Amino acid sequence: MLSALIEGFRGLARSLGRGLIALCLGLCLMLSACSGSATGLSGNYVDDTVAVAGSLLNTIALSADDPARSEAETQARSLMNDYMARYRPRSAVNGLSSFTTMQTALNSLAGHYANYPNRPLPEALQERLSKELKKAESSATRGA
Repeated sequence: MLSALIEGFRGLARSLGRGLIALCLGLCLMLSACSGSATGLSGNYVDDTVAVAGSLLNTIALSADDPARSEAETQARSLMNDYMARYRPRSAVNGLSSFTTMQTALNSLAGHYANYPNRPLPEALQERLSKELKKAESSATRGA
């Protein structure tokens, strides 16, 4: 009888231990998913807009034969997605002219990458994106 009772407690301890481990892993996953560091964005709209615009300006300035272009475009796509996912739902931000300009530029660039993944940016699109990104950058720093 005593051995059956001890076995019952051992089984209960194992179940509780497994449950506690599962709970800890779940909390770790939830906390890491909610942190801003995974996206590279700080959560500050002005800083993030300036950083994203600067990064995209560097990416679109790469020549077609640059070996780093493919990786830079992949990172740019991820950065654009993260930026829009963070700021599009925020009503305090998505009505600003800087956000509208930034969204237009990001949509144009994302459309090019989706439709012509192996082609360099046409010069006209590159010039327009440069103007829009610089305008968004300056508007965001002004608070507009």
